[in-house]
Amino acid sequence: MTIRLDHDRLTDTMQEQAEFGKTPEGGLHRVALSNADMEVRDWFVDQLQDLDLHIRIDKMGNIFGRRPGTNTSAPPILAGSHLDSQPNGGIFDGALGVVAVLELLRTLDEENIRTAHPIEIVNWTNEEGTRFQPGLQGSGVWTGEFDLEQQYACEDGSGTQFEEELDRIGYKGEEPVEPAEDYESYYELHIEQGPYLEQTQNDVGIVTGVVARSWGEVTFYGQANHAGSTPMHLRADASVSAAEFLLYVRKIVNTINEKTVGTVGSISLSPNSINIIPSTGTVTWDVRDPDDNSIQAAVSDLRAEVRAISRREGTEYDIEETTRTNSVKFTNGCTEKIQQSAADLGYDFLHMLSGGNHDASHLAEVCDTGMVFAVSKDGKSHSPEEHTSWDDCYRAANTLANAIVATATE
Repeated sequence: MTIRLDHDRLTDTMQEQAEFGKTPEGGLHRVALSNADMEVRDWFVDQLQDLDLHIRIDKMGNIFGRRPGTNTSAPPILAGSHLDSQPNGGIFDGALGVVAVLELLRTLDEENIRTAHPIEIVNWTNEEGTRFQPGLQGSGVWTGEFDLEQQYACEDGSGTQFEEELDRIGYKGEEPVEPAEDYESYYELHIEQGPYLEQTQNDVGIVTGVVARSWGEVTFYGQANHAGSTPMHLRADASVSAAEFLLYVRKIVNTINEKTVGTVGSISLSPNSINIIPSTGTVTWDVRDPDDNSIQAAVSDLRAEVRAISRREGTEYDIEETTRTNSVKFTNGCTEKIQQSAADLGYDFLHMLSGGNHDASHLAEVCDTGMVFAVSKDGKSHSPEEHTSWDDCYRAANTLANAIVATATE
């Protein structure tokens, strides 16, 4: 059985969700637990109610809606993604995965298709990790990777606690943050956020796993002093140490292997005045590679370079690796279903690893997991220029839908 979703309704629903947190540039500013996030959650719950689904909201704010199956003993299939966005991000990242499952459930109702397994849609809380760290927060607690109370205590840049904001927007639910039963599988659709599908002229991506990742932060401590009257040889300039580290991140990833990538996404100086030698410089790192050992090698090299920089520049330092995730390999069962779905629909596909982390990374520890990627124009994401054509959205959503139905009707 092959089903096809409603192209126009999928497009309309995507445009509808994009109104919550819309920016003048046509992007999306809907960071986790903000007012815009609250509004899109309210909208999402309305959609679930219209489908007469059984709705659950857990203590992390994860929202589930279940369509029952005909076999009461069959384990459910979970599918979805996230509705929060990056600051001034795009309208497709995460949201497409949620809307695609909504459209599947609508289509099943309209065509009176019953599945043996229940199908459950989910919106995970704070996938992005931009306001509260770490990312993948809701799915991380649900799968047991993170501790609930520790995540409640997380603070944003203004000192506001996660739990306080979750309660403020009305989405601190009552359900335990854990799987209440065994799940058959988890499926997720996401935009690629990279250039490879477009460059290879493929319609959809079949994700075979997720790369390993290390996030960390270094703070160099120098001595604030007058920018004009302090001789260069007497300076302990934290900005120079920070700049040397920034350049080293770019250098080291090129020495490990061709698939390693590294980024310094944040740098801050204090007192941040044009005529004062900075006393502190804080720099982050983000290093990713398909191989766990390569990540370990990169982090060891970064630590050694921080020590060397500190000696050269006469600065002290604190260094912390804040996040380490191992590479994830998705199960053949789900990826084979996705591949068969794409083939049945006549779509060209590419097997690929994900360079970005997704909630599916956590779900792979709980049940069989698979992901579909949609084409990202010019590989752009996390900006208002993020774009996936409606036809590419439709192809990816159809691929996801048919893989889920194939699993749910077994």
